[in-house]
Amino acid sequence: FLFVVIFTTFLLCCVDYDVLFANRPLNHSQAGTDRAKVTLPDAVLPAPQCAQRIRASGWIIFMLVMAAVFWLYRLVKVLCSVLGYWEIRSFYIKALNIPSEALCNHSWQEVQARLMALQRRQQLCVHKKELTELDIHHRILRFQNYTVAMVNKSLLPIRFRLPLLGTVVFLTQGLQYNLELLLFRGPGALFQNAWSLRPQCKRAGARRELAQRLARAMVLLGVANLLLCPCVLLWQLLYAFFSYAEGIKREPGSLGARRWSLYGRHYLRHFNELSHELRARLSRGYKPATNYMNSFSSPLLAVLAKNVGFFAGSILAVLIALTVYDEDVLTVQHILTALTLLGLVVTVARSFIPDEHTVWCPEQLLQRVLAHVHYMPDHWQGNASRAETRSEMAQLFQYKAVFILEELLSPIITPLILIFALPPRALDIIDFFRNFTVEVVGVGDICSFAQLDVRSHGNPQWLSAGHTEASAYRQAEDGKTELSLMRFAIAHPRWQPPRPSELFLSHLKEQVQRDAATAPPARPVPPEGPLAASL
Repeated sequence: FLFVVIFTTFLLCCVDYDVLFANRPLNHSQAGTDRAKVTLPDAVLPAPQCAQRIRASGWIIFMLVMAAVFWLYRLVKVLCSVLGYWEIRSFYIKALNIPSEALCNHSWQEVQARLMALQRRQQLCVHKKELTELDIHHRILRFQNYTVAMVNKSLLPIRFRLPLLGTVVFLTQGLQYNLELLLFRGPGALFQNAWSLRPQCKRAGARRELAQRLARAMVLLGVANLLLCPCVLLWQLLYAFFSYAEGIKREPGSLGARRWSLYGRHYLRHFNELSHELRARLSRGYKPATNYMNSFSSPLLAVLAKNVGFFAGSILAVLIALTVYDEDVLTVQHILTALTLLGLVVTVARSFIPDEHTVWCPEQLLQRVLAHVHYMPDHWQGNASRAETRSEMAQLFQYKAVFILEELLSPIITPLILIFALPPRALDIIDFFRNFTVEVVGVGDICSFAQLDVRSHGNPQWLSAGHTEASAYRQAEDGKTELSLMRFAIAHPRWQPPRPSELFLSHLKEQVQRDAATAPPARPVPPEGPLAASL
């Protein structure tokens, strides 16, 4: 942060661009010395003149003061984090007997097993004799489970229908930070500390008063974001430029690469799934998802890209040939700019031309994606080749260029969402926290969905018929409860689930065994040949 601020100030106030661009000739006093060429020190202003230019600009001083305040805030936050990390390090070394140099050799399951054994010996948590794997995950992922549940129940206003663009999902890091301030970590948040919801949030009689207070806090936070919008927008622009400019120049096709969107990470995340587990699962699904999205191509766009690439490549080839013939061509004004831009156009155009020898099967590709991401709307089944399915998948698996654009627009759009779109949902949010919060002894207040109880939150369409008492309001969408339960049981085979969930798992195993017994024997696919290449 300091580097970006200091370097930007230097570029604005300490560089003589008339000298740098040779708009004004230099009057060198060194006789007998060849100083016809302008050097970088010639374009840098002396320190007193640089300081004078900074003092003469009121808006630069204002930005520097705001940057200093934000830097001090970040410094205090980092120091607090360092103290917390030091305590964690001491706990690992002294209590869990895991030295720092050996930490990389231990899996999370081993660390978790040592923690549960330590609880049985010393009873770190005084309210319980033993800690289970689920208790540990509830403590770590308390707020994340609430966020995953709110996205699953479509409670947050992050989906909008815009003219010409259709349905758009907007969830950025800035908007997520503001939501966390409102609900979990801010001074007037619904949680009064790191483990307990405010008592009035649990009373039905105070719901409307709390909703009005929350809506007012949303509007005030939106106004604060609006006032800080110029500073945040300037920072986003500078950070994006310094982060991506060199990479785009070196590899222009990187903007066409894809990444899992922030909304996709919340939508695809299981309850009680740790961050490293989510990253590993989505990383395994990255290549199948890329193949599926690349299976869609526009013939018209491909023809246009071929022609644009041909025109730009022809001009580029001529300029390169002239440069090889006589290097003085490089001294022509803007010739290097033309070479760079033409190379960029050729690279971008080439990325829109599909490989004519590749044959994709969208249905099989989507099934490969599903094998890793685990979640897919019902209407995708059998419709993998439709443009609607691809556009919905693009909301989960977006272009990197779209991600950068959303983050740049976030300082402008986030205040509007906080002021206009979020307050009408305040009462629903209050009801959600009251209805889906349970207090667990030794753990605190947690999201009830994270208990993985199919009787309370199961969906009859997901093999839980007869084993759930949940209404449509209390059911998790897309089989989130059942799939989260299966993943957690597989990752922690010694964990003892609740009785209804245990029955569900046993019935599921029986169903899988019956399906495996009646299925025809799998025929190996030949390693070579048209069939294997097509698959």
